[in-house]
Amino acid sequence: MPRVRTAAALLAALALGACASTPGPDANNDPYESTNREIFHFDQKFDQWMLEPSAEYYDDYVPQGIRNGAHNILSNLNQPAVFVNDVLQGEPKNAGETIARFTVNTTLGLAGAFDTAARLGLPPHTNDFGLTLAKWGVGEGPYLVLPMLGADPPRDAIGQAADFAFDPTIYVHLKAHIWWAVGREYLTILDTRARNLDTVNEIERSSLDYYATTRSLYRQFRDNQIHNDKPPPEE
Repeated sequence: MPRVRTAAALLAALALGACASTPGPDANNDPYESTNREIFHFDQKFDQWMLEPSAEYYDDYVPQGIRNGAHNILSNLNQPAVFVNDVLQGEPKNAGETIARFTVNTTLGLAGAFDTAARLGLPPHTNDFGLTLAKWGVGEGPYLVLPMLGADPPRDAIGQAADFAFDPTIYVHLKAHIWWAVGREYLTILDTRARNLDTVNEIERSSLDYYATTRSLYRQFRDNQIHNDKPPPEE
């Protein structure tokens, strides 16, 4: 879910006190910058016209308890893909905690509506196949921005497709399966946007070049994830 990662990147980088640097054009690895900026502008308009108003309505009129439950369910649905990537990265401790979290929250947590596992000492963590590829030594590739998806360089785009395949719910043949998939994706984006309305908007308002800021923070965020939330070693 690239757009979710883009929002998360802005928030995490801000929380860590990271600031967007201004490297030279080659360091940006953004050969399609002109096209990327046009798509980024379209995505901004889509956010202003559709996502932000929906997120504001969701935040204002849906009770906090229901929003928290929806967030927990969405997180729980991602656990199978997180588990597969934990295994592929050779992280048995994380894999064990992930499967334990999924089991506890799906049962005691009422299909994931309550994060019972966290109360039992099993904290959540995220993982995806884009990170798996990075840890296998695959390069990010040129920076790309996709319509309504946000930042999605080739490595992360391939990772997104793989994570989709890792999701067991796609193999359940329901009559309205496409609407389930679309609805789940939109609710995930809506949940992320609603939980961080003021912060994301403040970053946009304070950026001299919002596109360049987003590109820099996205990469800082992903690099931080690749190195397990530790700064990468200095050259």
